[in-house]
Amino acid sequence: MHRACSLDELSPGESLRLETTPPIAVFRTDDGEVFAVDDTCTHQDASLADGWLEGCEVECPLHASRFDLRTGQVDAPPAKRPVRVHRVEVVDGDVMVEESADAPNLPPGVSL
Repeated sequence: MHRACSLDELSPGESLRLETTPPIAVFRTDDGEVFAVDDTCTHQDASLADGWLEGCEVECPLHASRFDLRTGQVDAPPAKRPVRVHRVEVVDGDVMVEESADAPNLPPGVSL
């Protein structure tokens, strides 16, 4: 598991990027839920941590694809493939992320 930050450091509505390979974006919704997905949009190389969070969805800042943070599924094109979702647990006030064993869906031209 990766320690992302303390829960107090991640305000509701905010996100942060973990410099893993590939990078992971951690989000805290306005309701206080914490989610983690691969930080790279599956359509084109853009950071989802730089996107807009609304409810349990993040909108890519480049072409407005939207992804459900709970499932990784695409909710708006042009992206067609889901982002990989990672398990998040808050342990003693720290946000811990367990990286998924599934292969990431990276955009064309991006490799590990």
